[in-house]
Amino acid sequence: MRKVLYILGQLDDEDIEWLARKGRRFQPAPGATLIREGTPVGELFFVLSGEVVVCVSGIGEVARLGRGEVVGEMSLIDSAPPSATVEAAAGALILGVDKRDLQARLNDNPGFSGRFYKALAIFLADRLRNTTQRMNARGGLAAGAVMEDELDEGILDALSLAGARFEHLLARLSDHREHGV
Repeated sequence: MRKVLYILGQLDDEDIEWLARKGRRFQPAPGATLIREGTPVGELFFVLSGEVVVCVSGIGEVARLGRGEVVGEMSLIDSAPPSATVEAAAGALILGVDKRDLQARLNDNPGFSGRFYKALAIFLADRLRNTTQRMNARGGLAAGAVMEDELDEGILDALSLAGARFEHLLARLSDHREHGV
């Protein structure tokens, strides 16, 4: 759930409302492909519940990501195709945000753009730091390895608010579904 906390910790309430309005909530069939290695991604995906499985050609499963994880964010940073395939596991509930809608908001709203890219930069720096630590500690990166680590103090301040925003996003999506929106 750490990734969504980085992102929602930087966004404001209006940004969360926008995600709830623009996002497409869906429950893919088990094994359904959300992202295919080497194929451009059309959406940014938030895992609302359940899990997704990340696989890399020639290696196999490298991770299982659960509630609060975000996938497809790298495609917003550069135009390189995805380096992994992401498939839904049984019971996954996903929020997909169309990349074109997201790009339009990034272009039209400088405040959102700054907050969003800062969140991605914080997350990607943390991911690189953790990967490097795991590789150094183990002489290589083991699939599914989890490194216990500490969060930067500046990030800790935003975590509680980010958790509340994630719960608000889930509630808003539930309201949309119940009212046929």
